Amino acid sequence: MVSRQRRLVGMKRRNINLDELNTSQLEAVSHFEGPILVLAGAGSGKTRVLTTRIAHLIRDRGISPQSILAVTFTNKAAKEMRDRVHSLLGGAPDGMWMGTFHGLGARFLRQHGTMLGWDARFSIFNAEDSTRVVKTVSNSIGLDTARWSTKVIAHKLSDLKSRLVSPQQYLEENGDSFDIFEKKIGEIFPKYQAALKEQNAFDFDDLLVKPVEILESNEKLLQVYQDRFKFLLVDEFQDTNHAQFQFLRLLAQGHRNLMVVGDDDQSIYGWRGADVRNILEFEQTLGGAKLVRLEQNYRSSGAILAAANAVIKGNRQRKGKTLYTDKPLGESITLVATDGEKEEARWIADRIESALVGEHSVTASDIAILYRTNAQSRVFEQVFGRRGLPFQIISGIRFYERREIRDVLAYLRLISNPMDGVAFERVVNYPRRGIGKKTLENLRTWSLENGTSLLESSAQAEGISGIRARGAASLAEFARFIQKYSSIAHSTHVGELLSLLVEELKIFRDLEREGIEGEDRANNVRELIAGAHDFRVELISELDVNLEDGFSELDLFLQEVALMTDLDKYDASVERITLMSLHSAKGLEFPFVFISGLEEGLFPLYRAQESEAESEEERRLFYVGITRAQARLFLTYA
Repeated sequence: MVSRQRRLVGMKRRNINLDELNTSQLEAVSHFEGPILVLAGAGSGKTRVLTTRIAHLIRDRGISPQSILAVTFTNKAAKEMRDRVHSLLGGAPDGMWMGTFHGLGARFLRQHGTMLGWDARFSIFNAEDSTRVVKTVSNSIGLDTARWSTKVIAHKLSDLKSRLVSPQQYLEENGDSFDIFEKKIGEIFPKYQAALKEQNAFDFDDLLVKPVEILESNEKLLQVYQDRFKFLLVDEFQDTNHAQFQFLRLLAQGHRNLMVVGDDDQSIYGWRGADVRNILEFEQTLGGAKLVRLEQNYRSSGAILAAANAVIKGNRQRKGKTLYTDKPLGESITLVATDGEKEEARWIADRIESALVGEHSVTASDIAILYRTNAQSRVFEQVFGRRGLPFQIISGIRFYERREIRDVLAYLRLISNPMDGVAFERVVNYPRRGIGKKTLENLRTWSLENGTSLLESSAQAEGISGIRARGAASLAEFARFIQKYSSIAHSTHVGELLSLLVEELKIFRDLEREGIEGEDRANNVRELIAGAHDFRVELISELDVNLEDGFSELDLFLQEVALMTDLDKYDASVERITLMSLHSAKGLEFPFVFISGLEEGLFPLYRAQESEAESEEERRLFYVGITRAQARLFLTYA
């Protein structure tokens, strides 16, 4: 049996009211020990089940919060879960780990990445950074990047990592392949990993893969974490890939107290490595697992649920469930055919204008337009802009991926991690310092030959042959500039540090010289500075790391922004119509939903015709879209 300790620091005594749960929810929450799969249909209250079970374990079962690990996929979902648990308990559960897979992976590697040769102040490379490294490696082996897409190569490497395929294993399995692409991947993969290590960086996939690698190779450390985390709870389990599931299995060995909550009918991320078999075969993988189905829907009308059930029944690879509701049937679903995409957008705009004026209590924030690909937003932007309809686009260019933001963050990354070559390359000549291409080529060559980072080499540039005096002086001055800020990063609040940096670089002056567009960019930088000033390290109270352990607020701020997504900034209270992809809409709900572009080849995509698996994923995606609607659903095509 699990030992029961109490660690309810600062909490007011509250009873967890289980009477408000339905029968299935209560069964899931009351489950104590052993593996359990909660098959949670759309709108069935899965977040309530997860958070109530956490509170129930702590308050009623006497489990220490330190013994609980709760994992989800988005920062937004993690924050909601954290806030609900806090409310249920009347205080923060001191010592509990709760966050996203990537966030928890980064947290683990801050503490244990040194076992693999990384410094604790590593950089986190996003997709663009990874593609840059792939391009550099490809060029180093003479690969024609005009012929071989670096994005395709980066995607292949990501897929291999998500399946826990190492460079060595890949070489062993494909070294004799006659496929040229496979052979090139075999050359690039180990060099890519070496390049990351040289820059003291992990890519997003490493945040999932490297913790597994460490735990599998260190039995004592694995035992420490198994002994600590007696209860594991996982949200959106249908979206896990092989690496994520292996991480969970390692931690759950022994006690087997693993609760996974998910919906096989909402598994829509196969293209990025999610494996629906994780949820379909969970009961076989963890023998003796209990199964609870949550089928009562609290979101949608009867008519909408009837359509959703009819759609998903076409899939064969599913465990099976039928959603029902106590709500009335409601209004019928509207299906509309138009003469083209512009006519489709105009019809939707007409219907929205009618709803905003004529229908009781409908506001712009009640309305969402969902589509299969982000490119479909363009026509709605044009039509809505002309009509004066307020709208927001989710999953366009993410805030932290805007050029001006990435420039400033690259400075911060280099200050935090002087080995970050990608950050160095981005800002060494921004603002312009008169450092030419030939100078940088000579610097790279000398750095490679002498085994030093680009920043360290810059400090010695005046002694490097082939670099002219002016360029060498600029490089040395740049190195001193970064070193100056590195020396104060540990003792300076990240907001103040960023303000000083931007002021000294005169970034606002340069951006505002670009006209109206530059003013917008300058305002984005101001927003970043404001966010840095607001960063009060509430994060640190939940981490097992301290500023005294060698981390600065800057290190933790960079970790937070590296893992932010566009959805984390989504605000449902803003009075604007929401335009977003179907993938981005998962987990959200709206009274009025329009699903546009329902044409063969667009949705479902043409490639869905090539395999039953892809066809079923498109059907699941449609099911996700339908079940975002609470009261009205409109389906349109041209």
